[in-house]
Amino acid sequence: LFCTGILYRFVRWQCFSASIACQPGPHRFRFPPSSQAAMSCFEGCFKGLTPKCQTYSDITKTIGGTPVVKVNKLAPEGVELYVKLEYFNPLGSVKDRLALAIIEDGEQKGLLKAGSTVVEATSGNTGIALAMVCAQRGYQFVAVMAASFSVERRKIMRALGAKVIVTPAPLGGTGMVKKAEELAEKHGWYLARQFETEANPAFHEKTTGPEILEAFQGKRLDYWVTGYGTGGTFTGAGRAIKKERPDVKIVLSEPEKAPMVTSGDKQARKEVLGQFGAPADKHASWTAHPIQGWAPNFIPLVTEMGLEAKLHDEVKLVGGDIAIKTALDLATKEGIFCGISGGATVATALEVCRAAPKGSVVLAMVPDTAERYLSTPLFAGVPAEMSAEEQEIGGSTETAIEK
Repeated sequence: LFCTGILYRFVRWQCFSASIACQPGPHRFRFPPSSQAAMSCFEGCFKGLTPKCQTYSDITKTIGGTPVVKVNKLAPEGVELYVKLEYFNPLGSVKDRLALAIIEDGEQKGLLKAGSTVVEATSGNTGIALAMVCAQRGYQFVAVMAASFSVERRKIMRALGAKVIVTPAPLGGTGMVKKAEELAEKHGWYLARQFETEANPAFHEKTTGPEILEAFQGKRLDYWVTGYGTGGTFTGAGRAIKKERPDVKIVLSEPEKAPMVTSGDKQARKEVLGQFGAPADKHASWTAHPIQGWAPNFIPLVTEMGLEAKLHDEVKLVGGDIAIKTALDLATKEGIFCGISGGATVATALEVCRAAPKGSVVLAMVPDTAERYLSTPLFAGVPAEMSAEEQEIGGSTETAIEK
């Protein structure tokens, strides 16, 4: 109690006197010398605490700079596994980077002006990110999304002011892309083209890749593991990594039910609104899979850019069941709360770890938060009602519990 009282008064004094140091780069609380003795009973309490106590001119300025975190319990002995947690972006996914890249590219080219409407096909995360950036910039946003993707994503986009057009699930990714193209042509809207625009990988080459290189500067990094949705992370960050550290092996992962890259079959493409690269049809090797955000039913042009540049050293397939299990393991054993795509990437990374030489260091991308998956198979085994064990715990004291 004595220590608690000291802490309470100390923190209040620190806040009002603005003496908590918040400097660029890694942040740490810095206590004045006079407080060291009083705080001795809390030594270690603030270890690793990294508050981002900075001010920003708008929400888009907080995009990027996501942390790299060690996985301590799941990795095999003798190999270090790290994850880059992209759900630390303001709207909870790696696609915040992409959305900002697309909008800023349109603005710089004079294609977006006050009152413009942006339209895009999305599995959810890009749409949510675009809804955020458009809300901040003052643009209208219309998302086109297949019915197979989680309903919470539609609600988030609508809460951000977007309009959401839902296409039938059997039409898949190519169906929602076609509808977005039709709407752009009919109404003269700005088509975001997340699957084709060079702005996508360029942004990752300037941000995500350098962030990884900085995190492992002067340190060992043997493998970088990523999946692909648009392919922006793979192609853009892959360029940056291979340029500076060509010894790092890049492992590209895709669903075992959609082995499009593995098949070696090229994606058919067509011209849309004067630009070539959009999918002409779904890929022959694609079948439905539960890893939302990964591998639409075509190989995006942005992914193909990375494949043709031979950025990857290996392609590995991953199953939906192990992706879900790994995501839940990360939550219950590491406190890392990620979506199915993150589980898929880490499951692939664990396979890499098991085959890697002792002492190897592996980094995997974690694209988004588990909160995007509440209505999906990821949470199918997570009950909303109290279990028998919880009922027993709740009934062990006098206050009533819900029956």
